[in-house]
Amino acid sequence: MSKIVSIHSFRGGTGKSNSTANLAGIVARYGYRVGIVDTDIQSPGIHVLFGFDEQKMKYALNDYLWGRCNIEESAYDVSSVLGQTAGKKGKIYLIPSSIKARDITKVLREGFDFNLLNEGFQKLLTALQLDFLFIDTHPGLNEETLLSIAISDILVLILRPDRQDFQGTAVTVEVARKLEVPNMLLLINKALPALDFDALKQQVEKIYNAPVAGILPLAEELIQLASSDLFCLRHPEHPLSQVMDKVARMIMQ
Repeated sequence: MSKIVSIHSFRGGTGKSNSTANLAGIVARYGYRVGIVDTDIQSPGIHVLFGFDEQKMKYALNDYLWGRCNIEESAYDVSSVLGQTAGKKGKIYLIPSSIKARDITKVLREGFDFNLLNEGFQKLLTALQLDFLFIDTHPGLNEETLLSIAISDILVLILRPDRQDFQGTAVTVEVARKLEVPNMLLLINKALPALDFDALKQQVEKIYNAPVAGILPLAEELIQLASSDLFCLRHPEHPLSQVMDKVARMIMQ
């Protein structure tokens, strides 16, 4: 049965898109058919991690939302990032949002029909025969984000060990519970290696009464990569990749 997985954070800069791309890549590496939708229409960018050339973007999610194409026409096979690690079955399809200034301005000025998003997600699951559909959301809480959370089978909330993140995440957790999300996981990112990870895990689980799926250490190697590749597929033995693999396996359960 297909699953919709929303990756969300209350604030920007948490590493949400990077985490989405790497989790999706790991799941596909296990041989699953995976889709990624960039619903951060106001500030898109996840396509960069896949080395996707914007010049080849005939259609984007925006075009589907404005009635210019079917949503599957805006899906691009980026499975080449997997190399030979996923066998013949593992696939990744990316549905990017437009990076053109006029399209972003149009979204900000005119908005779009949010109900089309839900219809589009369901069409993607069928048309591409997906096992998992990952949704890279826009930070914070707005109508589009609430829709994504509401239809999710799994919600992964990313936060940093930061007081502002803690406060914002509390609001998101409360909203997710009111929307009756079946499964919610917390993923702590950019944790300084000097921190006591066990104590941090216990603290966060006590605050939110929700499971911490993993704690990702602040990794200089990831920063040096500068969003030019999927770190976890290139460095699978790195401690950060090992945590990501654990989280991916929890999603696949």
